[in-house]
Amino acid sequence: MRKLLFFISICFALSFFSCSDGQKADDAAARAAKGYYDTLFAKDYACFVRGMYLPDTIPPGYREQLEANASMFVGRMENEHRGVNGVKILRFVNDTVVSADKKSHVRISDVFLVLHFGDSLKEEIVVPMIFHKGRWLMR
Repeated sequence: MRKLLFFISICFALSFFSCSDGQKADDAAARAAKGYYDTLFAKDYACFVRGMYLPDTIPPGYREQLEANASMFVGRMENEHRGVNGVKILRFVNDTVVSADKKSHVRISDVFLVLHFGDSLKEEIVVPMIFHKGRWLMR
């Protein structure tokens, strides 16, 4: 009787763990988007701009303009909402786009983030992402 009870409990444990979802959702794009926005609100504008899907080389003046634009956005959020206290991942939708000739594909993701403002308001934003040269970048 003891052996039968032991056998049943082992079978139950194995069936319980075999039913768990073996494949975890690929949340790398969501973590990257959250990281970029965390650096934005930490006022590391250069890192935020490096996370954008841009040509490999852009003129230094254009990069400075992008960083200034990010700085103005953060300043506006501080004036209007007393800053951003946190960024949370709400959900994400990953997809793969296959070319017409089916020879290449591109991994993309739409990441839904929630910005928690200092005045207790929340705003949901969508960050389109693309996987390019081994990194997730904001489109």
